[in-house]
Amino acid sequence: MLHIALHFLVPALIAGACYRPQWLRQYGVMLLALLIDADHLLANPIYDPARCSIGFHPLHSLLPIILYVALLLPPNTRVLGIGLCVHILLDLVDCVVNSGSLCFFSSSSD
Repeated sequence: MLHIALHFLVPALIAGACYRPQWLRQYGVMLLALLIDADHLLANPIYDPARCSIGFHPLHSLLPIILYVALLLPPNTRVLGIGLCVHILLDLVDCVVNSGSLCFFSSSSD
């Protein structure tokens, strides 16, 4: 439950601290990053609290993450990039807390 709350709280804090005049608009753009969780609908079960999203779901894999980081560079996509990168970082923290491991992109065949 805390993990889900952080997906709303952290972008609000960033928007409030960095985009004061238009914080609400920028917060809304950052919340659009939650749409990448639509890839959870492809999994069975849809939600598994023990499963690490990073490296498992298509929009939480290495190539899309590289794209999310690249979105930080152009000024017109930066806020969305921040939202997506914060989302991935929060999911990464959740993975470490739940598994105690930083091994997400390994492809073991055992």
